Amino acid sequence: MNLFNTRHVLAALSAAVLSVTLLNPAALASGLSRKAQDNLFYGVASEPIGLDPALVDDNDSSNVNSNIYETLLKYKNDSIDLEPGLAQSWTISDDGLTYTFKLRKGVKFHDGTDFNARAVKYNFDRQMPGRRTANMPYAPVMFGDVKSITAVDDYTLEIVLNRRSTPFLRNMALCISAPIISPAALEKYGNNVSEHPVGTGPYKFVAWDRGQQLILTANENYWGAKPHVRNVIYKIIKDPSARVVALNNGEVDIINGIDAHVIEQIKKSGSQIYKGEGINTSYIAFNNRDGFVTADKTVRLAIAQAINVPEMINTLYQDYASPAHSYIPPGLAGYDPAVKAPEFNPEAAAKALKEKGITRLRAITSSSARATNPLGGQVLAEAVQAYLKKAGVELTIDVYDWAGFKSRLLTESWDLAFVGWMGNGDPDQFIKNLASKQPVANNGLWHNKEFEKIVQNATWVPDGPERSRLYSRADAILMEDVGILPLFHSSILLASRPGIGGTLINPLCVFLFAETTKK
Repeated sequence: MNLFNTRHVLAALSAAVLSVTLLNPAALASGLSRKAQDNLFYGVASEPIGLDPALVDDNDSSNVNSNIYETLLKYKNDSIDLEPGLAQSWTISDDGLTYTFKLRKGVKFHDGTDFNARAVKYNFDRQMPGRRTANMPYAPVMFGDVKSITAVDDYTLEIVLNRRSTPFLRNMALCISAPIISPAALEKYGNNVSEHPVGTGPYKFVAWDRGQQLILTANENYWGAKPHVRNVIYKIIKDPSARVVALNNGEVDIINGIDAHVIEQIKKSGSQIYKGEGINTSYIAFNNRDGFVTADKTVRLAIAQAINVPEMINTLYQDYASPAHSYIPPGLAGYDPAVKAPEFNPEAAAKALKEKGITRLRAITSSSARATNPLGGQVLAEAVQAYLKKAGVELTIDVYDWAGFKSRLLTESWDLAFVGWMGNGDPDQFIKNLASKQPVANNGLWHNKEFEKIVQNATWVPDGPERSRLYSRADAILMEDVGILPLFHSSILLASRPGIGGTLINPLCVFLFAETTKK
């Protein structure tokens, strides 16, 4: 049953405050306002996996974490250009190995402790070799090239690299691994604040009723411009139709996880659609582990040839996604329109699959709508299932919620998995996951030594034509070996009720509510 309805604001807020209070006795003091404009209700397709940025790599977690925590550098609202964050300025040594950050003074964590260089060092040290734990997926990417981290004084931090790293500064603005957590909270909660987040950001954590709602409230001591809306309430509404109904009925102010088929319905209700171009690719991962038929390139190629990707994507997503002809999306360094995945060839596909004796395959996917796939994985998987059936292969599809899908990628037997990846504006962060030895990043454990060498070498090359050429070559190798099958690049979509304004979408698909307004 939906609790929140604009026609019953007072009753709804009372119910919300009661729910929060039961979870957190201190929550009533920072509880929800009786003024409707003070409370922003956000209907989301799935909830975070956790609220410790070092322990997660999913967009749902990042969307919450980006409002609680901050990074040394940050991206501008309308681009992938960098600007100061918790660091007011930075310098790079002539040899490109030493980065010196001058930190912002007068900033406090939500628990009242001071933000300083020692706090940053504490956060980064926990992810360094020898101290990082196995459940820190991004630590090797972020800190693999770091030699030392030194708090020179209270507000000066020095990071020395083992070798040049062109993506290093962009990585310092990522909403995964780079956000700064209160060291006092990390010590109190045993190096894991997934349910007790404490940052410096514009919003503070109030409570999390798993499967129902998560509540943030404005940080009254925030060092920057204060948020316009006092409270943000994430309402977990997994069913796509229910999210649209909740928006149209005024039960929530914003929803994500919308697709082309509900756009007109939303517009007719008087709500507005926000569309932005994201840096993402949705694709099929093939299981390359020993003993799986998809470890054979001939089988991967036949599966790719059995699927008419442009036809499928244009039918399912219309104008809100573009078919992908390679892994690297347009606009990212290394994108080359001449690099192409295998083309649709149903006759060749059926012949090769028959010769290999492939009659059954298993796919796993998530039911949740994602930024990289607003329809959710089941609809996409069923479309692929229909193409494979024409090629003589029965595809069994198992569908899980997002958390269950993520865990089964690592623990269960599957041939195909429907996944997606989002970038930070640097091709290294986008493509290096497929050069990883870890299944949490490289889900199918596809390996190619030439690809891995090129990706590693490109990390040290300055931005420019040579670096772009290296990533284009890596993308070409990925397509030639059919390491994955790219499917589409998705637009970033949100819908909101009238009266919601401010910045809602950025190219990285992270929603920052400090500048959102509600009338």
